[in-house]
Amino acid sequence: MVFNTGAALLDAIVLAAVSREPDGTYGYKITQDVRKVLDVSESTLYPVLRRLQKDHCLEVYDVEFGGRNRRYYRVTPQGEAQLRLYINEWVSYSGKISKIFAEVTK
Repeated sequence: MVFNTGAALLDAIVLAAVSREPDGTYGYKITQDVRKVLDVSESTLYPVLRRLQKDHCLEVYDVEFGGRNRRYYRVTPQGEAQLRLYINEWVSYSGKISKIFAEVTK
């Protein structure tokens, strides 16, 4: 992609991906879901997950899987509020950009 992905947009995409699973989801699956829309590495996403946890947008818990613990992430009420804010901002922002592009392609 030719456009840079800022931290806020990446946070929004990660929160959206995690929020689709009410009981939470694990890091590798989050990476795969985000990669459907954005080319990112795991080494990029794990700091985002830690930041969102630190900001109380995600909670973390471990589940045993195949003899090992798998770390799961779940959106908190504060994370849900932040996601709604991101969505509202994105709708406004992308609408303005689309309008400008539409005027050029007429």
